Amino acid sequence: MSDYFGEMLKVTSNEFGSIVKDGVEAGDVESFIDSGSYILNALLSGSIYGGLPSNKITAFAGESSTGKTFFVLGCVRQFLADNPTGGVIYFESESALTRDMIESRGIDSSRMVILPVATVQEFRTQATKVLERHLEEPEKNRPPMMICLDSLGNLSTTKEMEDVSDGKDTRDMTRAQMVKGTFRVLTLLGGKAKVPLVVTNHTYDQIGTLFPQKIMGGGTGLHYAASSIVFLSKKKEKDGTEVIGNIVHCRTYKSRLTKEHKMVDVLLTFKEGLNRYYGLAELAEKYGIFKKVSTRLEMPDGEKVFLKSVLKNPTKYFTKEILDQIDDVAKKEFLYGEMGIEEDLTLENDSKES
Repeated sequence: MSDYFGEMLKVTSNEFGSIVKDGVEAGDVESFIDSGSYILNALLSGSIYGGLPSNKITAFAGESSTGKTFFVLGCVRQFLADNPTGGVIYFESESALTRDMIESRGIDSSRMVILPVATVQEFRTQATKVLERHLEEPEKNRPPMMICLDSLGNLSTTKEMEDVSDGKDTRDMTRAQMVKGTFRVLTLLGGKAKVPLVVTNHTYDQIGTLFPQKIMGGGTGLHYAASSIVFLSKKKEKDGTEVIGNIVHCRTYKSRLTKEHKMVDVLLTFKEGLNRYYGLAELAEKYGIFKKVSTRLEMPDGEKVFLKSVLKNPTKYFTKEILDQIDDVAKKEFLYGEMGIEEDLTLENDSKES
């Protein structure tokens, strides 16, 4: 870049401004947080070894009992396991968590701070103070940190609380604007501080349309601010007649990193939580890594096994070599432009041969 535009950068006195070639301070994704599920990682980042972007907002939205909190707790556990010096600030509006619930999921409770909040204003003020204090620390001294909000849909506003206290039945028309302003502030602060924000939210059926669709509550604030929004729905998973958990359908309602409206299934059991390997066999079969032979799967070495056998002993069949192959095809399946690049290269090679 010419010295002239370098001077323009200096004139702004923006400490986070940069020449794009040198990296975008609050925008570039330098790392990912493992979600605890390989296939969910691929849906969010295009790689089974990826996950949630470490400096963006990720939202999990769905109806009641679809596993939103379990997803977030899975991310918390993995984040703390991968970052021994890190910590989690967990804003909680539903009074649903207990110490036993957290510790029973293998989460280090000594590195998790729970902050009960009742209103959007409380969350905005406290989250802003946390991020500003984090930014005051020299970057080399900042421990890894993640912020969670569970859930946005249950947050009230100061006006609504006052109206209830005064016995008024008037509808609060300020909440959507309050939410939008909150995420306008937190998006940039979180990006600067390189702190991920994971949010859960409720969904409901849109009224007044020919074909009702699921939409998030709380207005458009989170929709605009989040880099990824995953809609969740579920069906029961049974072992015989016993319900052992749920198969959760995960669809990207919005994604800046991967293709939108892609869907994967993950297994969430009551006993073991999120299954790391569930959903990989289907992707491997689609791209010919595994072959479907009648009711069984044929492995690269010729062994034929049932899918249930693969899931019962996943480390035997999902070796590092197989996982790397699945990771390669995950890029084609979930990332923008991958298929187009491959097709262009094929056409180019064909033209050279002819």
